[in-house]
Amino acid sequence: MIGRLLRARAPEPPARPAPGEPLAEAVSLGVDLGGRAVLTGVDLTVRAGELLALVGPNGAGKSTLLAALAADLPPAAGTLTIAGRPPGAWGARGLALRRALLPQSATLAFPFTVAEVVRMGRAPWAGTPAEDEDEAAVAEAMAATEVTPFAARPFSALSGGERARVALARVLAQRAPLLLLDEPTAALDLRHQELVLGVCRARAAAGDAVVVVLHDLGLAAAHADRAAVLHGGRVAADGPPEAVFTEESLSRVYQHPVEVLPHPETGVRLVVPRRVARSGR
Repeated sequence: MIGRLLRARAPEPPARPAPGEPLAEAVSLGVDLGGRAVLTGVDLTVRAGELLALVGPNGAGKSTLLAALAADLPPAAGTLTIAGRPPGAWGARGLALRRALLPQSATLAFPFTVAEVVRMGRAPWAGTPAEDEDEAAVAEAMAATEVTPFAARPFSALSGGERARVALARVLAQRAPLLLLDEPTAALDLRHQELVLGVCRARAAAGDAVVVVLHDLGLAAAHADRAAVLHGGRVAADGPPEAVFTEESLSRVYQHPVEVLPHPETGVRLVVPRRVARSGR
């Protein structure tokens, strides 16, 4: 009886997006926080099948833009649409079926196990036909992020990097077509940074839209299809990394001399700060 009621009330699950379909679109978007304009006049379209990196210096508005794209922050100006509609038109549950957000930090007040935390990502699908996929979705997400070996451990007992991967697994288990990830590599070692960006690339290749806030410009250059460079609450540049990651523009945005060099074997751009050689070397 309860199952039938849940199915009757469940929103219509989203259809798989077509390649290149806009899944989030900001037009002249402005966001104010604490009486201050944090974002101004932002135009940005996020498309299915694409990995988009949001980069820029501290305070540029990257996390604010990600939260605005998730409809977690109301716009002070302009418009935002998700899957072609204003976020409010979907309702809270319908929105959760269409976009998944990974915040910078994950904290829990109760001693949930890793498997229980990841299973939370399946909550929006309760009462829909996709509820039958819960166990498979959880297992797949845990395997992709390499957290299966400590599935029974309390989330609170994990290291920072392990928590970050579990939090990502929860988002992956949600299986929303739009993934919004805020610094998913910040607490990770080199190997797991590559693992996470590889997972993001795989989701984009499967047809999802993935937006990732990154501080490491080398990771963005290596993995992103497109990069939006934020500066002072505006999009200073938007395009393929090879087009927007130039020494002149990055040096201006970061207010520090930057070198952009091609990798000798792959040709992928390497972005490093220009440093003065130490004496005696």
